[in-house]
Amino acid sequence: MAIDARRDAVAGAIADGDGILRLRPAWVARDFLPPGRRLGLPDDAYDLGERGAICERWLASTTQADNRVGPPHEGLSFLAMDGSDGISLRDAVASDPEAIMGEAYAATHDGLGRLAKIFDYGARLPLHLHQRQQHASLVGRRSKDEAYYFPAGVEMGSHPETFLGVHPSVAEERNHELLLPYLERWDSDLILQHSVGYLQVAEHGFHIPSGVLHAPGTALTIELQEDSDVFAMLQALNAGKIISKELLWKDVRAEDREAKGERFILELIDWEANGDPLFYEHHHLAPLPVGGSASDGVEETWIFYGSTKFGGKRLVVGPGRCYDATEAGVHNVLVLSGSGAYGGHEVRGGDPDMDELLVTHDRAVSGVDIRNTGQDDLVAIVFFGPDVNPGVPAIGRG
Repeated sequence: MAIDARRDAVAGAIADGDGILRLRPAWVARDFLPPGRRLGLPDDAYDLGERGAICERWLASTTQADNRVGPPHEGLSFLAMDGSDGISLRDAVASDPEAIMGEAYAATHDGLGRLAKIFDYGARLPLHLHQRQQHASLVGRRSKDEAYYFPAGVEMGSHPETFLGVHPSVAEERNHELLLPYLERWDSDLILQHSVGYLQVAEHGFHIPSGVLHAPGTALTIELQEDSDVFAMLQALNAGKIISKELLWKDVRAEDREAKGERFILELIDWEANGDPLFYEHHHLAPLPVGGSASDGVEETWIFYGSTKFGGKRLVVGPGRCYDATEAGVHNVLVLSGSGAYGGHEVRGGDPDMDELLVTHDRAVSGVDIRNTGQDDLVAIVFFGPDVNPGVPAIGRG
């Protein structure tokens, strides 16, 4: 589609939706772990042969999945438009950033700048990290701070615990190379003995900056992160098989690999953050009430906070209740459960064709009326990108 035609189509979709765009689900396959099969797809739809299995759904995504094998637009969200051969949200934003992000925000931000997703694995993910910006830049990529939320009412899987960071003694300078033999031999999961396991608790989560080692557990997880797919895997044996060592080197320059070998991976680790004696207190996310939002039958809590790079809320509107939500800027919405109308758009939790919206800046600041027309709570997760909420709460201690 020509640029001008795309811009006109996007403008038409925004006008037709009164500032709100409905999005199609974006399914993403991974080939290093089995799926948890909790994404609501038919059981025979998860396994995709050489591509692996559908283990993730990306939400309002302008980021393409960096998979070894896959379709050309894997990971990108597309607008749900009648009579259209498909306009990705990435192209929609590029064609008219002011219409979606607002004039002031578009002038200072190159795109939406965040990625929300649901990930759903049948085994714990291998211990890995996401490169800090100084290392991601070496391969032309962005860093990837991220945060997790574990929704209630979903089976937690066989290993609902997440390994995070390292024991403080490992982070001492003389002990940095304790991890090196595991990377060189690449034959076990024993690197986990140097990390710390934390229970995944429903309605809680963690904030994980780039450079921090983590091995997420099997709870169905809603994740919010910077818009990147950069990583280095540090655990060889996982879910009963040896994963490809190329995942250790995926985002490392050939010259760094050749010059330093596995020792270069140790440079990617933020040792101070990983060995923080108060790691839990500095990274644990408990639900925080949103100030001034309390009303009868409505509950609004921060679930992603502690950074201006992204933020997110959980909104609960009781049966028969209405709520007028006014936000500071562009955001996307996932309806987890319940049914009703979101800014005039019919929504149904659990229906991938009816549960995902993007609210443009102008509509967000003018207000969105949310109505619960069902018999159960309408529960939605609201995701924001960088600097939309500069007053997002800090992570407390405790």
